[in-house]
Amino acid sequence: MSLFSGQSRAAVIFALAEDDELSICDPQNILRGYEPKLKNIYFNNDNWCKPVERKAPYNSYNYIEPQENLHLDGLISYGGSSSPVYYQMWFTEHHPTLCSIGPTECWLEHAVLRLSHDIANDSSLYTGISGSFLREYASHAVRDYIVDKANQTIGLDYHIRIYPVLDAILGISKTNEEGARPIGKLTFVEPRFLDTINFLARFKSDERPPLNNFKHVRKLLQTVEHSDHTLISDGITILGIGDSRISQFHITVEFQGKLGFISAGDEKICSFQDGSYSSNTHRAKLFEVEETLLDFNLETSSRNDLFRIVANLVHNAEDKTFGCTFVLDLAKSPADTAGQILTPPLDLQNPNKLRLAGALARVDGALHIRTDLHLYSFACLLDGHRIKNENRARGARYNSALRFTAQYPETIVVVVSADRPVSIFQDGKEILSGYTGGDSSQCNLFPLPLEEWLKCG
Repeated sequence: MSLFSGQSRAAVIFALAEDDELSICDPQNILRGYEPKLKNIYFNNDNWCKPVERKAPYNSYNYIEPQENLHLDGLISYGGSSSPVYYQMWFTEHHPTLCSIGPTECWLEHAVLRLSHDIANDSSLYTGISGSFLREYASHAVRDYIVDKANQTIGLDYHIRIYPVLDAILGISKTNEEGARPIGKLTFVEPRFLDTINFLARFKSDERPPLNNFKHVRKLLQTVEHSDHTLISDGITILGIGDSRISQFHITVEFQGKLGFISAGDEKICSFQDGSYSSNTHRAKLFEVEETLLDFNLETSSRNDLFRIVANLVHNAEDKTFGCTFVLDLAKSPADTAGQILTPPLDLQNPNKLRLAGALARVDGALHIRTDLHLYSFACLLDGHRIKNENRARGARYNSALRFTAQYPETIVVVVSADRPVSIFQDGKEILSGYTGGDSSQCNLFPLPLEEWLKCG
């Protein structure tokens, strides 16, 4: 799951039989801090499990009675009851950068099924295949969630085969045309809804390019680059070019060069890059900026507006895939920056001026923004004395930001790389946050009785 959603942890609470005490396997302490809620759920009431019926046709390992989601903040959970396993509830982290929790829930749902399967087959037959299969489950999770969405929206008779579609998406995304990766939209529509599509151009039935002819589809994507138009497919061939505003359930693929996104209906499901699927939105959340601004004496409204402006500028650069730098000057006296001075400064609370600032960010150098929410200069060169923690393996923007913030501690510098990573600097250091893997020395792979685990918290 870490390959799909970034560094992730997982845990499970389970009881194999109705009379067994609950056990927990939490190798990296993802559930630490939730002890009061878990105690209330499992020990202060008796309705935490809805057991499966113990009679045919429900005596098979593959019939799962879903359990109520526990809705723990910051976690995604999925549980079930089956004939071989009385109760199990799986947990993983709810990363803030998820496009959708749907594929992750499908992943956990399959973990429930695999454990039920392994217990039903008896431990003496266990081969480890379940763990191996779950490690490679990304494409299956995306497929399962899209199928679930389609079934809920238009019924079980959905005819588009999702696996070939997912394979084609990755194939097209890796196909260059004159050295460039694809840009544009490709939309898959259930055949019975094709009459509702506003086609701008349709291809002759016996000359429609097959979806698995990646080179041909890649060429056709040039016709819908940077427009509101989309290629239309029935999952087998490319039917023509249509309006991208579609009322019926559909799957839309948005190619953005090296990166792309898949949506089912109006919900963005996942992204794809370098031949694999990911849950990542590839849009910075900028928690570090938000937290660092709290350390400065700013009015709440000014702080919120400044964060909103920075987020807008960063996301504009991410979406248009160019690198840039922003200096948030929070001092009473402005920092010394050599750049193109604006007279008068641009009021970034004005939407038109904010869009102009986004365009100015393309020019080499930094934007200089002050606490009055105005842009004072652009194309600024960030200077400073050499410091110990510079990194020659990083670019000029990175090391210039280190030097500049070391010299001007009342500034925050935000650096956006052309390939979308965002770095935040303050006081001569890069600000890092998030889960780093935990303390592996305390990793316990063996289950413990839940009651005993709670006492150790």
